[in-house]
Amino acid sequence: MKLNKFLIFLLAANGLLAQHTTTAKIEIPKENGLHKMVLPAEIRSFSKEELGDFRIVDSKEIEVPYYVIPQEYIDKTPHFFSECKIISTNVLPKNKTTLIFENPKTSIDSIVLCITNSDVTKTYSISGSNDQKEWFGLVNNSKLSDLVNTEETVVFKTISFPLTSYRYIKFDFNDKKTLPINILKIGFFASKTTATALVEIQPKNIKFQQIPAEKKTRIYISFDHPQIVNQIHFKISSPNLFLRNTQIYVNKKKRINHKAVAFPENFSSFELNSNTKNTFTIPQFFGKECFIEIENQDNPPLTFSEIRFFQKPISVIADLKANQKYTVETGNSKLNSPDYDLENFKNRMGSNLPEVKIYDIKHEITQKANALKKSFWQQSWFMWICIGLGGIVIAFFTMNLVKDMKNNSTI
Repeated sequence: MKLNKFLIFLLAANGLLAQHTTTAKIEIPKENGLHKMVLPAEIRSFSKEELGDFRIVDSKEIEVPYYVIPQEYIDKTPHFFSECKIISTNVLPKNKTTLIFENPKTSIDSIVLCITNSDVTKTYSISGSNDQKEWFGLVNNSKLSDLVNTEETVVFKTISFPLTSYRYIKFDFNDKKTLPINILKIGFFASKTTATALVEIQPKNIKFQQIPAEKKTRIYISFDHPQIVNQIHFKISSPNLFLRNTQIYVNKKKRINHKAVAFPENFSSFELNSNTKNTFTIPQFFGKECFIEIENQDNPPLTFSEIRFFQKPISVIADLKANQKYTVETGNSKLNSPDYDLENFKNRMGSNLPEVKIYDIKHEITQKANALKKSFWQQSWFMWICIGLGGIVIAFFTMNLVKDMKNNSTI
C-alpha cells in the first residue's frame, strides 16, 4: 500500500513539472475586439521555436484563440488608387467596347477596373502591343461578373492575365448581348509597406580565438537562454580593405555506439567585404551557442569593433474583451500548435488594430530545473527513503533483540 502511494506521489510530481513554466500578464484592453501584441524576445526564448506551446488564457483559465502574424508579414492594405492613362475608348453599338491604356510599369500581371454598379456579365479579351499597331493575345473570351456593390455606387474588379511587359494593353468587351458597362478608371491599388524594426538580442559572451596554423579566426557566441537570431551585423575597424569567406557553425548531436556525440554543422556562409555594410540575414537560428569561422588566408586577422544580433519580431492577434485580465502561458513541451478558427479570417484583419503589451514575465523553470539537476542523494525524497529504511533496520534488530531476551529468560 505504501509503495502504491509513493508511486502516485511521483506521478503527480512529474505532472506538475510538465505544466507551463513561463507566465506573463497582458495589458488590460480598453475596448472589445481584435488586439495586436508583440511577443517579447524573453517569451520566445522559453517557448518552442514555432510557438506550439504558446497560450493565452482569461481570468477563468479559458483558452483564448489567437493568430500569429508571419515574420515576413507586410501590410498590403489598399491605401489609394493609382490611375493609368487611358489612351482611347471606342464603342461600337451592339458589337464591342475597346479600351486601351498605357502600362506604367516594367511588367504587370493584373489591373484594377473601377466600374459603375451593373448587374450584367461581360465577355472580354485582352491583348498587348508596343506600338498600338501590332497586337498580341493575352486573354481570350474570359468572363467578368459580380459587378454589384451594395455599399457603394462603384465596384473595383481585379483582372489577372499572364505577366507581360507590353507598353499598351487593350480590353475588348463583347456588347452583342448586353449594353456596355461604364468603366470610370483603370489602375492599381498602391499598398503601404510597413518596415518593422528588428529586435536586438544581447549575447552573454563573445570570445575570439586566433588559429595561426589554420589561418583562421573563430568567434564563439553564447546567450543566457536559447535565442532566435535572424540577422547579424559586423562592424570592422581594420584593415581598411578585406574580403573574407565566413561560416557559421552550430553544435549538433548524433548517436555513435549508443552515445550522444556533439559535432559542428555548417549553418550559413557569407563574405565579409569592406565594400558592403556587412549585415547578413541568415536562416533562422534558435539556440544558446554557435561559432563563426573566418578564413584569413595570409592576411592579418580582422579587428571587430562590434558584432550585433537581431531577430524579426513576431506578433499575435487575439479577440479580447474590455477591462478583462489575460495571461500568457508557455513552456509546456508536451503541447502542440493549436488549431483556431481565427486563422481563417486573417485577410479581414485591419492594419491599425489596438495594441496591448505583454509584461511581468516569470520563469518557474529555473527552480524546477535546479531541483532536477541535483544528484539523487541530494533530493529530499532520498533522505526520507533513507530514514524509512533506517527505521526498518532498527525495528528489525530491536525485534530480534527482544526475542533473544525472551528466549534467554525462559532457560
